[in-house]
Amino acid sequence: MRLETHSYPKARVGLFAIGLAAYWPQFPGLKERLEGYYRHVAEQLAAFAEVVGVGLVDTPQAAQAAGARLAAAPVDLLICHTATYATSAQVLPVVQQAKVPVLVLNLQPVPSLDYPHVDTGEWLANCSTCCVPELANAFHRAAIDFQVVSGQLYDDARAWRELREWCRAATAVRALRGARFGFLGHTYPGMLDMYSDFTHHHAQLGAHVEVLEMGDLAERVAAVSEADVAAKRDETRSVFDLDRSVTPSDLDWACRVAVGLDRLVADFDLAALTYYYRGAAHSEDERLAAGLILGNTLLTARGIPASGEGDLKTAVAMKVLDVLGAGGSYTEFYAMDFAEQFVLMGHDGPGHIAISDRKPRLRGLGLYHGKAGAGVSVEFNVKLGPVTVFACTQTRDGRLKFLAAEGESLAGPILPIGNTNSRIRFGVGPAEFVDAWCAEAPTHHCALGVGHLARTLRKVAQLQSLPFAHVAPPA
Repeated sequence: MRLETHSYPKARVGLFAIGLAAYWPQFPGLKERLEGYYRHVAEQLAAFAEVVGVGLVDTPQAAQAAGARLAAAPVDLLICHTATYATSAQVLPVVQQAKVPVLVLNLQPVPSLDYPHVDTGEWLANCSTCCVPELANAFHRAAIDFQVVSGQLYDDARAWRELREWCRAATAVRALRGARFGFLGHTYPGMLDMYSDFTHHHAQLGAHVEVLEMGDLAERVAAVSEADVAAKRDETRSVFDLDRSVTPSDLDWACRVAVGLDRLVADFDLAALTYYYRGAAHSEDERLAAGLILGNTLLTARGIPASGEGDLKTAVAMKVLDVLGAGGSYTEFYAMDFAEQFVLMGHDGPGHIAISDRKPRLRGLGLYHGKAGAGVSVEFNVKLGPVTVFACTQTRDGRLKFLAAEGESLAGPILPIGNTNSRIRFGVGPAEFVDAWCAEAPTHHCALGVGHLARTLRKVAQLQSLPFAHVAPPA
């Protein structure tokens, strides 16, 4: 199975180191040594971020100039490397002008000092931690969000893992900022948890919601040629196993709608899509809505996540997981298995087939449960191994909130009902997990991705000043 996948630009990270100009004439060679530390940090960061470096800042005047350069970049995240002691007055101007979340990078060059033989100059070359409490107080009083990452400059896997996670989280935030989420149709009637205030998504995520009409899709589907349908049919046969229940007419219609969806996404420059439309019985709108599953599955696999039932918040969660390389498949709770201690999770409609370890199946359904129409649907499970369940919900005061749980996708039979479904075991039993998940007031749906990502997702929430809950973390 070969699927086109979407790549995302790395986060743009501003980097500066700090020192005190008064030291340079007192301790010859110290400035050059600290500049070497800075180059090492910049080189390491370049593996997972686009680095906008402004060098060593050693006076308040230099801080003003550095802040102006970083504000003009602009950057998604700011890293202040405490190469040695510096006053907070020469750091605050940089951070105030950049106006982005800041990490204080406290990395000591040596594991410990050679106490009997270290002079003042050598101590200053290793006192990265000296000004960190001072900076923390200054940032707090200036109402600046900050985090501290402490460790060793060299050979410290924990510290560099933290930095990598922060940069990946900043990449996800950057991808959401300005991302165009198509809203096609309306939310499934009566599902109050899914109703969304579009303004909140614009305000809290920086995303854009583009309201679409079924007519926008219908006119594009009507313009699809037979050659386009044939090409999409060939693509479908290469990606899916076709169950004998798939009729040629249903397959052709799904392929025609899929081509129309491709054009809709291109014409409106969509980064994601959420959709639902019932349509009058036996109408063209009903037929169009019933033909969306194949096309939206293929879109999801290539980085344009599509959530059903008009669930915008879950489209956001799916997009974040896709940016992090974890997929993000549209999911709900199916059942609890007390014999084998797992939760069965999945959904009808589109799934992220790029995160399966087997060829997905396309199955014909004469009935879409709870929905109108009939046609083809997708059946697959997320590949075995570590997974993360991630959701975007909303609090009573209107704030968006992220929650995540880590588990394991297990081998075993799945339901042959033309839906996505996977067996997920968490660090607690199924009943305990469902209780803990629901205590956080989630929505009906969530996104299911591969890998354990709760630490990084918490950072995504922190960078956007959103509440976050890690549900039932493993012991």
